[in-house]
Amino acid sequence: MIRLILTLLTVVILFLAGFNTPPAMAQTETATPSINETELPKIETPETAPSPSIDEEKFKKANEIGQKAFDASEKGDFVAAETYWNELIKMFPDNPALWSNLGNSKAAQNKLKEAIADYNKSMELAPNAPDPYLNRGLALEGLGKFEEAIADYNKLLEIAPNDAMGYNNRGNAEAGLGEWEKAIADYRKAFELVPEFAFARANYALALYEIGQKEVAIRTMRNLVRKYPQFPDMRAALTAALWEQGQHGEAESNWVAVVGLDDRYKDIEWVKTVRRWPSSLVAALDKFLKLE
Repeated sequence: MIRLILTLLTVVILFLAGFNTPPAMAQTETATPSINETELPKIETPETAPSPSIDEEKFKKANEIGQKAFDASEKGDFVAAETYWNELIKMFPDNPALWSNLGNSKAAQNKLKEAIADYNKSMELAPNAPDPYLNRGLALEGLGKFEEAIADYNKLLEIAPNDAMGYNNRGNAEAGLGEWEKAIADYRKAFELVPEFAFARANYALALYEIGQKEVAIRTMRNLVRKYPQFPDMRAALTAALWEQGQHGEAESNWVAVVGLDDRYKDIEWVKTVRRWPSSLVAALDKFLKLE
């Protein structure tokens, strides 16, 4: 959503996008978590107070472009969104949130190094704004630079100590380094801050499984599936965990649901390198897929 508030001498442009609150943090009892929830960066809310010399027509045009940027992002057309954010930056080159949003559109196209350059520019303009650190951390994770990502999440949490997404994502980066105990602590902190943050609980369950706490992990998975019946990640994880335990009937029942919800879980490389499940569950799912 983009809102333009106009008065003759004081104008505030709010480029509000629908992902301003991360979806995983905004779930309700009936929401269905999606794997993309942990992949989406935060789209920021630029706020600009122009001088009286800037005419109303310019801001009307900016509002129209901003709406197009939002609509393009909603449709997954990040090439178009990138074009619109660039247009806005030409109009407001010193707006840090626009640079961050430009980086988001590039990150969504897997142009991660270019996205990082945009986040750097955003940070240069607003060193204490939290969202660029979250977004750059995501991009660094995508490049496998987990230690650098953790440094960004640490900075984010220094600025915004109650940012649940920051804790979840730092947990993901720690998991990437095999630091499972640290990851578990961060996932727990994330869902303590936001109890409906389903993906933080899901990541917590996966990490518990990896360190051998399989009974607690499976119980957590089952609880999530009970609350979110169309949660493919946890149904797939349950499939792998239950198959390994010899509970083949329940495993196969969960798998039928997975295939109908998100068939990417058939691709073990995707599970391993994109979703980044821990190795124990990747191996368990691989066995299931080969025997199916």
